[in-house]
Amino acid sequence: MDLLRHLRHVRRHWWVALVTIMVALGVSAFLTVRAQPRYVASVTFFVTTPNTGVSEAYQGGLFLQQRVKSYADLLTSDRLAQSVVAETPVGLTADEVQQRVKTSTQTGTVMLQASVTDTDQTRALRVTETLATKFVELVQKVETTPEGKAPIKIEVVSGPRVSANPVSPQPVRNLTLGGVIGLILGIGLAILRGVADVRLRDAAGLQRATGSPLLGEIPFEGNARSAPLIVGDASTSARAEAVRKLRTNLRFVDVHEPARVIAVTSALQGEGKTTLSCNLAIALAEAGWRVLLVDADLRRPKVDDYLGLDAGVGLTDVLVGDVQVGDVVQRWGDKSLLVLPSGSAPPNPSELLGSKAMSDLLLALRESADIVIIDTAPLLAVTDGVVVAVQADGALLVTQQGRTSRSQVAAAARSLHSVSVRLLGCVLNMAKVAKAEAYQYEAYRVVASTPTTSVPTERAATGRHVATTGGLNGVTDHTQELTRLPR
Repeated sequence: MDLLRHLRHVRRHWWVALVTIMVALGVSAFLTVRAQPRYVASVTFFVTTPNTGVSEAYQGGLFLQQRVKSYADLLTSDRLAQSVVAETPVGLTADEVQQRVKTSTQTGTVMLQASVTDTDQTRALRVTETLATKFVELVQKVETTPEGKAPIKIEVVSGPRVSANPVSPQPVRNLTLGGVIGLILGIGLAILRGVADVRLRDAAGLQRATGSPLLGEIPFEGNARSAPLIVGDASTSARAEAVRKLRTNLRFVDVHEPARVIAVTSALQGEGKTTLSCNLAIALAEAGWRVLLVDADLRRPKVDDYLGLDAGVGLTDVLVGDVQVGDVVQRWGDKSLLVLPSGSAPPNPSELLGSKAMSDLLLALRESADIVIIDTAPLLAVTDGVVVAVQADGALLVTQQGRTSRSQVAAAARSLHSVSVRLLGCVLNMAKVAKAEAYQYEAYRVVASTPTTSVPTERAATGRHVATTGGLNGVTDHTQELTRLPR
């Protein structure tokens, strides 16, 4: 599970890995271009000793293999470096010569190799030539016994020679190494960013944070800002179908105790609760329900803007007793949908929404409408949403994907549970839907829109009536019932 979660983090934050790789490649390319070319000159020595027989040859070989290790250290000694500098003045000190000399031995052999790396090709060769000569002389001087015999003999068997092309920088190797390092760092940063990201990114996280069932996922659509309602061309979109699924899930969330007065709220402002309230009311009205949409967000009302209604008189005026509810309820469209705007901006929204007048109004609306949808204020901003949710049959919590943190959603859910509000479920709004799912819906919609057989109007109307609650009246009758409601 951890591996899958990390892979999801990498997929979600793929751009972090990509940027890191590009930066690593850029740094590698910059260092490669800025680096000075370096050349290597090398020479190989063969170490031997006189012998007279097979037994002596074997013992001498073992002796020389041990001796060669000491000669490797002798190649980088101060004495040899000073001899090279004195013999060939190339503008280097003894310490600089030592830093340029590298040695290597072949295990099980008496071969010894020395290399000199320098930015100057000619200087690398001259230092190597002098090094080879002085090294042979130094070994002979060190190994010669008082009797004038030298048990060790060193010969140059290869070189000195210098590479025709620089050994560094190596663009291909450097870029490959930079790309690999960038990939590793990018994956690590993507995982770290995913782990540190506390915002809700999926439906499972929303369910865990709220402790309530997921009733719907409303996909994100780019044109939703300019056309927020699921009417016209938008009525056949994936977003409209998701709202209809929410409508179905909401009606069957509890068949034994159906919610008729539903408060729609969110943790923060701008998560799409008002848009969802309007679209849910439209979808319910399309199914034949008598729906009343109430704008109870008295601080920032938006229902009238979305539906194109007059909000001069509305809920607040009804609660203070200036008008009757039937006088301010407005019909929207040709469906059984009525809207009660917010009305005048009050100085005390919380007290007004928690008053007995509000309780009496909801009780009257419950009797005259099949479903009442109430758009309320965000829970974490003000207490208005909780005050309204307490008086409703249940609350619907809307959360925008990638905007709200898990702690904020959990705090919003706790604010409802603390006052025993029935949280019907949660909705993940503006969700990113996989392309495969969107393609399947679009393909099915296109096929379904192709007419096969015509259905008589009377039969279609009859079927719709059976699917709804019995005894539904028209919009006009519904308006008349609201007109007769008490103050």
